[in-house]
Amino acid sequence: MLAELSEWFWQERLWFPKGLGWADLVDRDGRVYAKANDLWVALPIALVFLIVRQIFERTVATPLASLLGVKETVRLKAPHNPTLECYYCNISKTPSQSSIASLCKQTGSSERQIQRWFRRRRNQDRPSLLKKFREASWRFTFYLLAFIAGLASLIDKPWLYDVKQMWEGFPVMTLLPSQYWYYMIELGFYGSLLFSVASDVKRKDFKEQIVHHVATILLISFSWCVNYIRAGTLIMLVHDSSDYFLESAKMFNYAGWRNACNYIFIIFAAVFIVTRLIIFPFWIIYCTWVYPVTIYKPFFGYYFFNGLLMTLQCLHIFWAILIIRIAIRFLTSNEKVDDERSDKDETDESEEEEEEAKDKKHSRKNGPMQNGHTVHNNNHRKTE
Repeated sequence: MLAELSEWFWQERLWFPKGLGWADLVDRDGRVYAKANDLWVALPIALVFLIVRQIFERTVATPLASLLGVKETVRLKAPHNPTLECYYCNISKTPSQSSIASLCKQTGSSERQIQRWFRRRRNQDRPSLLKKFREASWRFTFYLLAFIAGLASLIDKPWLYDVKQMWEGFPVMTLLPSQYWYYMIELGFYGSLLFSVASDVKRKDFKEQIVHHVATILLISFSWCVNYIRAGTLIMLVHDSSDYFLESAKMFNYAGWRNACNYIFIIFAAVFIVTRLIIFPFWIIYCTWVYPVTIYKPFFGYYFFNGLLMTLQCLHIFWAILIIRIAIRFLTSNEKVDDERSDKDETDESEEEEEEAKDKKHSRKNGPMQNGHTVHNNNHRKTE
């Protein structure tokens, strides 16, 4: 059964144009080609990334956060209440008005106390500012180093300047050591992101992030197996070129450096739009979608590869809309740049309640209050 499935999966007509096959990628005459078995190397690399990340966040990111003045918000904890905790974990984190009324009867608490408990409980589950900073600094470090390494490995390659040369001699293209490590490190990193997704900061585009990670892993793996390596290196370089700007903007945002965050975000928005909405679709996808059919007839691998690229492009458009919306708001009204995907803390009413208590205390001492001022009683009867 497994042998038949493997034979069907690796059949040449699915992976190669007519007239080409796996025999063309057998090492010979000192020429080395990419092999599917090489992809297993990415698994230990992903585990190494997870370990290195933990060390980095403790020894580098945390001291850096302290140096930049990242301040944690003091959160009031919700008091222990088994009934409310059971409802929160098993039914809903945001109860309806009817549910609140029912919980009031069960716990003997007022409606306002129930609302306050759920608000504080939701805040407890939100990631801390330090956690966000650590995650952003780790990704910033990787994306910056990956971009520099990718640029160094491609700077002397002709297909960086003439993208049509990515198909020169396809599929008989020798694998270079720099390409091997560039691929394995990128694949290992995205594998580590997929492994840690459950513990990472969850944003509103969580599902889109999962789709992005899976599509990226499939794209890297498929392009490796069928020797689309030149195209793959260009795609990875384009994606790494803007991500480190975003992560650095997040770091300054968490540190409260408003101007630095805003202006770095504008740079990120410009680079993102140029690389993801212009270079990626009109240079790279054009050269993988239109140009190859002038060389060979379309096949399943051709459609599969370009389908993954189009999936990424749809995600680029989705994120570009969010980015442009934030950038316009900043440029037109000079508002603080905020990540619309982030789940922000809910304001606690404890301060408001303290003010009300002070007002009540003041009213008992000085008489009734109206709009914050003492109301004088002019209706008492004079004693004769």
